Order: sequence, then C-alpha cells, then structure tokens
Amino acid sequence: MRKTNVVSEFAPLKSVVLAQSEFCFPNDTENSMDTSFLTKENEEFVKNSGGKDVAEADKQLQSDWEQEKIKMQSLLESYGVEVLRPRLLTRHEKEYGRSQGVGYSNFFSRDPFFTIGPFIIEGNLRFMHRRREILPIRPVLNEWAKNNEGYYFAAPQPDLSEGEKSEIGPFIEGGDVVVLGETIFVGHSGLASNLNGIRWLKQLMEQFDYKVVPVRLHPSILHLDCALSMLREGLMIVCEEAFLDGIPEELNDWEKINVSLKEAANLITNGLPINDQVYVTDQAFTDLIAQIKAKGIKVETLDYRVSRMFGGSFRCTTQALIRE
Repeated sequence: MRKTNVVSEFAPLKSVVLAQSEFCFPNDTENSMDTSFLTKENEEFVKNSGGKDVAEADKQLQSDWEQEKIKMQSLLESYGVEVLRPRLLTRHEKEYGRSQGVGYSNFFSRDPFFTIGPFIIEGNLRFMHRRREILPIRPVLNEWAKNNEGYYFAAPQPDLSEGEKSEIGPFIEGGDVVVLGETIFVGHSGLASNLNGIRWLKQLMEQFDYKVVPVRLHPSILHLDCALSMLREGLMIVCEEAFLDGIPEELNDWEKINVSLKEAANLITNGLPINDQVYVTDQAFTDLIAQIKAKGIKVETLDYRVSRMFGGSFRCTTQALIRE
C-alpha cells in the first residue's frame, strides 16, 4: 500500500489528478463571476459566451482544449508519473447547472482539493459555477483513500445565510496552497480563499506541527500559484508586485526569476515542476524558458493556450497525490 505524501512543490511527482475539459459559462457572467483576473481578450470571450458550453461556443476550441490534456498526460507518463482523471459530468449535473443559471465546470483539478503531506483536503470554491467541481473528482479520491494510506478531510460547507454571494465562507482553494515541507503558504486576494478558510486550515494543520502562512495578494491575482512557482529549493519564479506585504520572510533568501503583473495575468508562473530538474511551461514564454534553462533546469513545453484562456495553466490543471 502506498502513502499519500506531498512534501513540496518540486519533490518528484509520482501520482497526479489531471483535469477534464468541461465548462459552461454562467448565464450572466458580468454579474455572476469576477473576470478581473483574466486578460482583456479572455474576459471578452467569457462575457460573450454566457449560458453556453465551450463545445457549443466554439467546437474547434473545445477540441484544442481536450488535445492539451492528452498531450499533458502523455508528457507526464513519459516521466513515469501515474495520471488519474476525474469522471465526466453527468447529464443531470449539466442540466442542473444550466437551470440554476450558474453553468458548470470540470476543468481545474488544482482548486477543489489539495494535498499537504499525508492529507487530502477538499476545499470550498468561491465562484458559484465552481462550487460542485469536487464531485467528478471525488470518485478518484474515494478510490485512492480506500487503497492508499493517508488522511481525507473536507472543509466546512460555505455559510449561505446571507445569500449565495456571502463572503463568509470558509473559502479555501488549492491554487492558493503552496507546500514547502511543513510550511504552508496560503494566498488570499479577495477572489478565492479568504481568511476564514485560512483560519480553518491553520487550526487543522497546527495539530500536526505544520505552519500556515497567510499571504495577502494583489486583487487582480486569482491564486497564489498565479504569482509564485517554486522550481527547486532556493529558486522561484515570482511576481513581486503581487505580494502586498512583500514576499514571505521564509522565501527572502531565495533566488528570483522576476515577472511582471501583466505576465502573471497570462499565467506565466503557473508551470509545473515534474521534479527539481524538470519544469513544464507554455511554449509561448520564450524569455522565461531561456532564464530557467540558464539555471540548469530542463524545460518541457506544450501549447496550453486554451487552458490559459479560462484562467489556469499547468499547475491549475493538476493536483498531486504523491510528491516525495
């Protein structure tokens, strides 16, 4: 029997959940979802596609999106990584999402749950169209928990006593959770995780000698992994503008590959280390690729344009179960 274990962002990746490519826009995207974290081009596409499944809005785009995942799975498996996939959404789930006007999503496995050491933790997503995104992933997690050692927790359900748009939460999203040994950084910008979610995680993880560090982010940054990527011990890609209180002191001595807030909006920091010697990023980021290679790290590239259109890239579409 194996053991669930994620010890850092760059420890060798051995088992991972790779997302599907399903998304239906909310009927009224202007009022139902904050799109400020998207580029202007992507924001316009989202606003013009309200109420439609991506496959309805643009069949070629849907096909390209699915091909991104196929190529990503092939790349991961070429490095010996076990790749698990969520199930597809049922007809009922799609009809329910449309009937509620919030659409549906099954496209970023990073956020609905996260893994810290031996702990698999279901979080809570702030956007209404993503609240049920854990459901197609849960069969994978249930099967994993049955056959492997580790703990499986879930955050309390969000408080809706003040309405569906209540800020109470608790909200805690995997894209905000960055693991470095027993230190856990958790971002909060007002778009995803909130302080109630971070407090809940802190109370839980401190019982197991973990340190949880809240990180206040620029309001246009969706998640912490949109501003920070750890390549190996002591080396990171970082958008310093995104850290409203400065880079956490635990990372002050790390070597930096700096990127701008504009570059962060294009998901330039959202690459994925396969280990501390191999990093996956988008082929579009030629300057970044050269800088990473100059540090002695091998770079694997794919075209992830469609995933980035919807606000996430390589880290967003994956969530590790074993990194050790």
